[in-house]
Amino acid sequence: MPENTAEIADTKAYGRSAVTNGSTLLPGVDGRSIWARRFRDLLGQHVADLGGEGAVSEAERSIARRATALEVELERLELRFATAGEAEAADLDLYSRASNTMRRHFEALGLQRRQRDITPSLRDQMRGAAS
Repeated sequence: MPENTAEIADTKAYGRSAVTNGSTLLPGVDGRSIWARRFRDLLGQHVADLGGEGAVSEAERSIARRATALEVELERLELRFATAGEAEAADLDLYSRASNTMRRHFEALGLQRRQRDITPSLRDQMRGAAS
């Protein structure tokens, strides 16, 4: 038997962590909570925007996770603002800093502003002429 079995052991023999294999978001966190479900939904959409699971590097996934966590927390702050009818100065400062950090994460992932074609189509122009 080899002296140091850890050096030659296959990593598959030990398995991967639950976070790595995608069966949980964080160890010990109930994935059924509102926060966890929203996080999972948004992260899936961001990964899809990047080309899907097969196209995303581990570094991109890590940045997307951090941006998504900020996004969920920003939504929670927005809910607090809406239910209170106003924003406290400290919360507004936190909101501003978190949203700027989220934006920088998305820029690192390649977030780009896309122009939308607002020119009326021929069909729209024909409908307008017939009226």
